[in-house]
Amino acid sequence: MEQKNERSFAGFILLGFSDRLQLELVFFVVLLIFYILTLLGNTTIIALSYLDPRLHTPMYFFLSNLSFLDMCYTTSIVPQFLFNLSGADKSISFGGCIVQMYISLALGGTECILGIMAIDRYAALCRPLHYTVIMHPRLCALMASASWITGFANSLLQTVLVFLLPHCGRNKLAHFFCEIPSFLKLACVDTTMNVYATFFASVIMLLAPVSLIMVSYGRIVWAVLRIKSTGGQRKAFGTCGSHLTVVSLFFGTAIYVYYQPSSSDSQDQDKFMSLFYTVIIPMTNPLIYTLRNRDVKGAMKKVLWNDSDSR
Repeated sequence: MEQKNERSFAGFILLGFSDRLQLELVFFVVLLIFYILTLLGNTTIIALSYLDPRLHTPMYFFLSNLSFLDMCYTTSIVPQFLFNLSGADKSISFGGCIVQMYISLALGGTECILGIMAIDRYAALCRPLHYTVIMHPRLCALMASASWITGFANSLLQTVLVFLLPHCGRNKLAHFFCEIPSFLKLACVDTTMNVYATFFASVIMLLAPVSLIMVSYGRIVWAVLRIKSTGGQRKAFGTCGSHLTVVSLFFGTAIYVYYQPSSSDSQDQDKFMSLFYTVIIPMTNPLIYTLRNRDVKGAMKKVLWNDSDSR
């Protein structure tokens, strides 16, 4: 039997939600609105963090990185998805699939590692007298750089391992973008090693940051409960609540997709959960931070007020 690696194919077919053709127009409109809101919301967070001197702190340095990641991450997926929804052509080129998988996985992994920003809240609430020493600008830059390097290095390894697999003519992905779990289902050889590699990588990129975040917030809760002032407790929980909400949404859905047993019945669930953490969460992050964070709301009022006064 002749086996052909997919390099001999022009590309792949992203089936997406083609089994629900009547909903594709609705998906297109809603997705386009969400994408525009994602770009506007995250751009606003980055701009405010840059324009307002009060936001020149480690917390907002990491938040700006997170907003930039969200914009890039959703941009690596949504435009192609919108293109596929707009017509009968559901294809993506071989090179395009490689680039999409590499970039989206790298940015997603970087965002996971960037969960280390929980250390900033831990230092602020549990070690307030040593906060400026602990969260030194050089340390913050080093932590952010390590997150980016780790995310892209992991993605390079995972992408190479996946695209070395032969697929014997199979080129229809039951997904709306090139993601590893759905891609492994195309392989016509044993993928045990790839599954192990993905599992160990997800332990480092997902479970390790979650464990660190949970330990940090356990210490934070203990420290906050020792604050005698009710107002102080409310402010501390409000500040940390935004980050914890974002972390819970992103990591919860990602862990569900990457750790649930593979089955044909779970394909639709995988797609909807992937849609949640690739489109909805990047859009809601700025809303969560602006609606729950007094500093961001204050910065927004200050910038808008100065603009209106200058006119």
